[in-house]
Amino acid sequence: MSPKTEGFLQVQDMDFQLIRPTFGNLHDERSSEDSGVMGRDMSVDVRQDGSFLRTDSPASRSAAYLSDTSSSILQGSKSSVRGGTDSEASTTSMTNAHNRRELKWMTVVGSVQPSQSRKSKKVKKLIFDGVPSSVRYLVWSMLTDGKARIVPGVYGQLGSREKVAALADIERDVQRCFAHQPQLQSTQGPVISLLQAYLTMVPDVQYMTGLTLIAGNLLIHAPEEDAFWIFVSLMDLHIRPYFSSTSAQVDVDATLFGRSLDNVDPMVAKKLFGELNISPLSICRPWFTSLFVGYLPPDYLDRVWDIFLFEGVPFLFRVALVLVSCSRQRISDTRSADAALNTVLYPSPELLPTSPEALITLALAAKIKDDDLQKQRVKLEAQAKRQTFAPRTVSTPHTISLPRP
Repeated sequence: MSPKTEGFLQVQDMDFQLIRPTFGNLHDERSSEDSGVMGRDMSVDVRQDGSFLRTDSPASRSAAYLSDTSSSILQGSKSSVRGGTDSEASTTSMTNAHNRRELKWMTVVGSVQPSQSRKSKKVKKLIFDGVPSSVRYLVWSMLTDGKARIVPGVYGQLGSREKVAALADIERDVQRCFAHQPQLQSTQGPVISLLQAYLTMVPDVQYMTGLTLIAGNLLIHAPEEDAFWIFVSLMDLHIRPYFSSTSAQVDVDATLFGRSLDNVDPMVAKKLFGELNISPLSICRPWFTSLFVGYLPPDYLDRVWDIFLFEGVPFLFRVALVLVSCSRQRISDTRSADAALNTVLYPSPELLPTSPEALITLALAAKIKDDDLQKQRVKLEAQAKRQTFAPRTVSTPHTISLPRP
């Protein structure tokens, strides 16, 4: 890695421009590196007592000014000038922090082997510090080792194969799921092209709406072919078993989620699974098979994906537990199973933690042990396989059909 010209960085013979964030339009940004000071509405959360701000933040002095209602007009005028200076300093500080984080990530992307990235302490620290939106897809590609799977020319060849049986369902879901992203809605668009290629390459995968949601989220961040190989890697590393011809894996994880919720919050578990007779599967299937796409605001979703791609499936359980906890009071007040399920699956914005980082903090603090969860998962998977065992007459779950050279 070497600097090329001012404002640019060269990594692996490619030039990357270091983007200066426009903090005047924070509501349009998809970055979350500074989400610790961002509210749900993407506005800066400057509370009157400054309690949410770092003690060394210039904005904390502005917050103190806002609460000083006893100042004279002259004092207020002077404070306003000082507040404007502090605001400029804060913007400069945030810009510098953004650029430093961007540089650190570009250094890591250029120096850490993708296959070792999820074992790297440096990568872990940077992941939890935040991922600038300008490098997010490169980070996701590194965490999934997507580039290692690239076979030149294959993506185009896969797209020219006979249309998959699920095409009509995919076209319907594309229209329904991306009402606010017209670039993804076309029947000739990238979502359909990506899923057509993937489902012809891995014919044993059963189509579900979650595949469209995941593909769409990747395409919002990454160029089409890069998104395809990240998708392939993400599926193989983490969630492909959810889309097998049997529902064994998602059944197992739903069972574990039910147990986890019962351990963490037995009153809510009793209300949902006992009184209202809602199955854990009806919560886990839509959340886990979509990786929460369509259920969380974009800035929250991006941070969940950042951590999930590093931590793996256990982090999905942690996020799920936090989201149920957010709606705890409304669940307890609800008598309708349908209303309670809708409340859980689509948490109201005002019920979510105040920022994406707050959600991540709560998820990491959830009282479950990842190692124990993995052990129970393996045990239940073995039981499920024994119960559903039958001679296979179709392709195995890891069949891949690539074009001939």
